Amino acid sequence: MSTDLFPEAHSKHDLERGSALAPRFNADGLVVAVAQHADTGEILMLAWMNDQALKLTVETGIAHYFSRSRGELWKKGETSGQLQDVVELRVDCDQDAVLIKVRPRGDGGACHVGFRSCFYRVWEDGKLIEREPPPREKDGHDHA
Repeated sequence: MSTDLFPEAHSKHDLERGSALAPRFNADGLVVAVAQHADTGEILMLAWMNDQALKLTVETGIAHYFSRSRGELWKKGETSGQLQDVVELRVDCDQDAVLIKVRPRGDGGACHVGFRSCFYRVWEDGKLIEREPPPREKDGHDHA
């Protein structure tokens, strides 16, 4: 799915080796985005971006996402103070996934439940076990 905000890659070479950011949005107009802590390498969260969220992320240097549950654009940390400053933005080989290396503001958390990372549980012995320190106080506002 192409959009007016980004060019369409006209060849496989342009898509995989070209210099243009030409994301391949899915049928819902979204591309998956992984937020990784720029300093520690920790995966903080997985979210979705529409063309506007990706455009704002590139233009402002602050991560923006698209909330599928609310059906709206979402500036990460706008209500919680956990803004994510973009250090580096990468796309995968066929430009249908985005990796954003970020430095979170506030207390460094990313999860709306209160944990530093949204990936705080491990499947072990037939059940999910929390493997991160107890959550910070959650504000209940900044979530997908």
